[in-house]
Amino acid sequence: MKILSLALSLLLISTAAFAQKPLRIALIEDTTGPLEAYAKQSRTGFMMGLDYATHGTMMVAGRKIEVIEKDSQTKADVARNLLAEAYGDDNVDLAVGGTNSAVALAMLPVAQDYKKILIVEPAVADSITGAKWNRYIFRTARNSSQDAIANALAIGKPGVVVATLAQDYAFGHDGVAAFRAALAATGAKLVHEEYAPPTTTDFTAALQRIFDALAHEKGDKVVWVIWAGGGDPLSALKAMDPSRLGIRVATGGNILPALVAYKAFPGLEGATYYYYDIPKNPANDWLVAEHEKRFHTPPDFFTCGGMSAAMAVVAAVAKTQGDTDTEKLIAAMEGMAFETPKGKMIFRAEDHQALQSMYGFRIKVDPDVKWAIPVLTHEFTISEMNVPIENGR
Repeated sequence: MKILSLALSLLLISTAAFAQKPLRIALIEDTTGPLEAYAKQSRTGFMMGLDYATHGTMMVAGRKIEVIEKDSQTKADVARNLLAEAYGDDNVDLAVGGTNSAVALAMLPVAQDYKKILIVEPAVADSITGAKWNRYIFRTARNSSQDAIANALAIGKPGVVVATLAQDYAFGHDGVAAFRAALAATGAKLVHEEYAPPTTTDFTAALQRIFDALAHEKGDKVVWVIWAGGGDPLSALKAMDPSRLGIRVATGGNILPALVAYKAFPGLEGATYYYYDIPKNPANDWLVAEHEKRFHTPPDFFTCGGMSAAMAVVAAVAKTQGDTDTEKLIAAMEGMAFETPKGKMIFRAEDHQALQSMYGFRIKVDPDVKWAIPVLTHEFTISEMNVPIENGR
């Protein structure tokens, strides 16, 4: 009985000690640069997620939450330095961020050097939880394989012939590689890959090469576009009228301003990470209602991601009863299921990638809505998506 009483007393003392220290989180996003809109949505979602997950208290396990925000400016060297500063000088317990995939990749070794957790959100390159991964990295964002598998399942079937247009950096190359592998399993055929610089504004030459590659093919011809940030390949496609060549367009989901360009393609099919009207669960109901109340507009693609990251942080620290020792956090987070606006996510133990649903859609055009509406055709659940493990663990 004395031993039990002593153990309980030590636990209470330990818990009280944690409770006296604030939980310090670094939020590092590319709030200047071509992905500024993504970063700002992610930041909004993260702060709203902390609000929701802590029931408005901004406390977890007795610890007050402090968020230290830093702008990595879409520059890899700046991101590295800011994360080192956060871990070293600011003494944060963990960090969240990485908007651009190349920037996020530059941050991974810093987490390993400092032996502290980095939750990647919203960068998606497969290599983040693949070849470049280390055990201190968790990711709530979907990866390129999840995007690609869902899109391949949404458009792929025997007789479909596909050419791709993607950005010429990690996001584009990883996305097409994963799409290629997933598409092959559907019986569809990939015949051409086209890559263009992320800063491209004139897509004429790239699209003409795609049209030439598809010209002599037989079957249901599709251009699948994977693009993020600046540039407008969909409008360029519309201007060149691929339908005159028997070619249709497919792509994944995007933020609401980008969905305006989708209005030129009623019936367009693909798969998306999130659209505010698709998931039906308490967290998303709250996010939609609260976001519309605060900002007079629905939450967007990366608002959901930021909220998911915040809910993961709160769930993990609650699970460790406030202890942010890195090894205890890793043990708590590996295999951890947690709720998000998309429903349940699970951190896969082998690579710390969050397994999650994706949503097949078909575009509907409503003249009273500014953007095209992705109407759900099928929810690709965790069990339906065979997401590869690529870190060799």
